[in-house]
Amino acid sequence: MVAESLVSLRRNTRLYRRSLGAVVRAVLEYVSDFWILIAAGIVTQSLGLVFLSVVMARVPHLNGWSYPEMVLIYALAGVSSGIVPVVSDGIWQLASFIHNGQLDYALTRPYPPLLQVMSAWVGFNGVGDLVASLAMLTWALLRVDVHWTPLNILIMLVLMLSGIALRLALCVVANTVSFWLRMPMPMFAMTAWQVGELARYPLGIYGFGLRFLLGAAAPFAFAGFFPAAWLLDRGGYAWLGILTPVVAVAWWIFAVYLFNRGLRRYESAGH
Repeated sequence: MVAESLVSLRRNTRLYRRSLGAVVRAVLEYVSDFWILIAAGIVTQSLGLVFLSVVMARVPHLNGWSYPEMVLIYALAGVSSGIVPVVSDGIWQLASFIHNGQLDYALTRPYPPLLQVMSAWVGFNGVGDLVASLAMLTWALLRVDVHWTPLNILIMLVLMLSGIALRLALCVVANTVSFWLRMPMPMFAMTAWQVGELARYPLGIYGFGLRFLLGAAAPFAFAGFFPAAWLLDRGGYAWLGILTPVVAVAWWIFAVYLFNRGLRRYESAGH
């Protein structure tokens, strides 16, 4: 049983990588588009940093958070957000696949439909997002007051990977709602993603409603704010950061369950 699961995992991983590779090779046929998308990602992240810098120039501490600490939260959220288009940008096409009946192809192939949809496209703007976010993260980590130990470094890496996994799960869940909405565009997912951008700042600056939304109902804060609070030992929210892996696993279980429920509602083109 375990051996079969491992064989299936290796097969799916290989197919996923090859599917993404085919998309990359297709996009690289247009080299200028490739570089424009990367530049767009860097510019987008840089503009966010400029906005944050302007605000912090007038208010040295926002809700008790210094500028380097704010950059740390912003960068952690940026890394987790940037990886989504690189490895699973196809999920944003799910609404179109459902509306046009293109999901039929995925259902006839011996490969999980969710993985086929996720690997249907690569968003190179995410590469730019990652480059800019990693630069900000490096800058912030060199300036925040953290007592680094091997254990702290290991936990930080686990929290970052968990935050990335959580963002991917939230993206899958938000787009899977398209099975019920049946719209050609993923309007719900796009709205949810924009709301999630609010989690790039400390939750304490928001009212109870947004704190509950970003910290519990759609926990984008676990992909940036809570891990940063744990790393900086800020008290209050800090202990929640260590729960990031558990939250990520729970949301992936829910994402797969919801996607499979959505597949049962799929009626191909002409619904």
